[in-house]
Amino acid sequence: MTIAGLTISMFDIAMIAVLVSMALSLFRAFVGPTVFDRILAVNVTGTLTVLLISIYGFLDGRPDFLDIGLLYALINFIGTIAVTKYVKYQDLGDPLEGPDEGDV
Repeated sequence: MTIAGLTISMFDIAMIAVLVSMALSLFRAFVGPTVFDRILAVNVTGTLTVLLISIYGFLDGRPDFLDIGLLYALINFIGTIAVTKYVKYQDLGDPLEGPDEGDV
């Protein structure tokens, strides 16, 4: 598709949509009323970053970027679980004693 002399592909539009979604997610991370809203917004930003890395790797013709994206997704998942556990228990070790002994 050509707009004002610029050739725009579907992947360019997808990258712009992902960047707009990331901006909205980061806004939610800064404004969120609770800490769990902020954690969720940072997790969504990490997921959108994986998508952005994958789209860029496809556009550039470098399939090894998918491996980098998968590694980043794993780190994002583990980090989210660790931060959530720290916020809930104030410690990354064993959970507190009592009726809420289960892990996150």
